[in-house]
Order: sequence, then C-alpha cells, then structure tokens
Amino acid sequence: MEQSAALLVMDMQAGITSRLADPSAVLGNTAKAIAYARANKIPVIYVVVGFRKGAPELNMNNKFFAASKERFLNADMNEFMRIDAALQPQAEEIIVTKRRVSAFTGSDLEVVLRAHSIQHIILTGFSTSGVVLSTLREAADKDYKITVLADCCADMDEEVHRVLTTKIFPRQADVMSVEAWSK
Repeated sequence: MEQSAALLVMDMQAGITSRLADPSAVLGNTAKAIAYARANKIPVIYVVVGFRKGAPELNMNNKFFAASKERFLNADMNEFMRIDAALQPQAEEIIVTKRRVSAFTGSDLEVVLRAHSIQHIILTGFSTSGVVLSTLREAADKDYKITVLADCCADMDEEVHRVLTTKIFPRQADVMSVEAWSK
C-alpha cells in the first residue's frame, strides 16, 4: 500500500452505530480494516461529529441537523462522541471532530491530511448516504484519490447503500470489500 494513504473511520460513534439494528457486521469489517492499516503502517484517522454544549453550531435552516437539535441540546457530548468500543483508537491515532456531515466541513481534517502528505483516503463509516457520500464528494473536488470499503459502511436504508456503492461512488472512487483491499 502506498505511503500517502490514510484510513478514515467516520461517525463510528456509539451514539450513532446504536441506531443500526445489527451493527456487528460493519463494526467487525471496520475492525479488520483498522488492523490491516495498523499492521501496514497506514495512518488511521477517526472522524466524529460533535457540538458544544447547547449545540450553538446547529442552524435551523439545516434540515438534517434541525431535526436532531433538540436531541443535542441536553446531550452528554462526551458520551455521544465516544467511538464504538469495537473500534477504539490507539493513543497516537488522530481523532478529528467535525460539525457537519462531511468529514471536511467544520474540522481540521484537511490540515491533518496535508501535514502527513496524505493523497489517498480510504473511507469507512456510518452512514453511507451521510458522512461517506458527503466526504467522498468533497474529497473528489479536492483531488484526493478515494477508496470506499463498501462492507465497512452502512446505512439505515440498505437499498440506498447498494445504489451508492454500486452505481454512484464508482464514478469518483474505487469501491471494494475490506478483504479485497487488504490483499
């Protein structure tokens, strides 16, 4: 694997993955991707979504976040932002906090990627139609090489996941399984 690559583990927070009926497959596959990346000295960067107390970053004009603002007003952000126990970062691994759907928006992800000369990002995350789609689109516009590990992504709507990973994402990224990527 090229040295200029990084694995992004996005929105795999306990407060988010708990929304899946059975997160075990996506968490297990993502754990395999993390283990492979670590064994091959590919940086693992965790991206979490989070807000300050009272969620002052959320604007009611943003339909996606406005629907959840009440939930965030009194939420324990430390608990919400806690990465799922199956995917715990190591002490030296970077955790980036974002304020919107894309991993780039409202975060310092691009600064971190540039500091490490990363030109190829490997995407994992929940949800496929949220953070993965938004990050892929923005990364493509920023001229990153992109790989999506389809079985390390999940969506509340399995059909949306299928359409994105088989019809939409291949236009801008290589899409494969964790097994194919780790060979």
